[in-house]
Amino acid sequence: MLNIAAGWIAALALGQAASVEDIVQPRLKDLSFTAQVVAGYQDELAKINKDFGNSYRVKNTFVRAKEPFMVRLESRIGDTDVRYILNGTTRVYSIPRARLNQREDLSDAPGKRQTFLDFGLITPSMVTGLFDAKFVRVDRATGGLVFDLTYLKKWDDTSRHRIWVDREKRYVFRREWYGQSGRLMATFAYENPTESQGVWFPSRVTVRNAEGKVAGIMRYVDVKINSGLPDSLFSLR
Repeated sequence: MLNIAAGWIAALALGQAASVEDIVQPRLKDLSFTAQVVAGYQDELAKINKDFGNSYRVKNTFVRAKEPFMVRLESRIGDTDVRYILNGTTRVYSIPRARLNQREDLSDAPGKRQTFLDFGLITPSMVTGLFDAKFVRVDRATGGLVFDLTYLKKWDDTSRHRIWVDREKRYVFRREWYGQSGRLMATFAYENPTESQGVWFPSRVTVRNAEGKVAGIMRYVDVKINSGLPDSLFSLR
């Protein structure tokens, strides 16, 4: 009986320790880095979806992101500059040379919004304005906190992410992405974290498709955290 009681007490303590506050990066305000493709296997990427294959055709992408829900991506394909900006629920693709400026309202499509989760981080705004985070367990093998992230019920999007978070460094070191049908789409391993301004950020990500085969590898270089990025960088005009 004492052993059973002790087990329940330990389980309750563990559950109390694993709250949403334990997985977010409260110090993170903004982030910039260059994403470099180390390897991209188009046959394996295609098994995830078309977008993944396209993203690995671009060798270098300059990324800037800011709380809440602001992302700017810039890359060069041949001699053509391509720009992507997300601000709130509006996304704009632009190719200045071609005078192309495509705007899209993502108010009803949360799954299309790029966030810090794509880079292995959870921020406060993500668990208040986008995801419902539910504690699952503490992973015995790694000690990581396992959470399920589902979109808020106001959206008709049943896709979800299962994440493993380092409880000390507060970065996602493993993520499983499940589509709206419930099928596993891809698994992400975020590795080699470095610390700056009290924020740990992974510097490498390996993507595997549902078959467990490596589809792509990226590294993040020239990382700057909380450099004071102005809101004007994310202007949609």
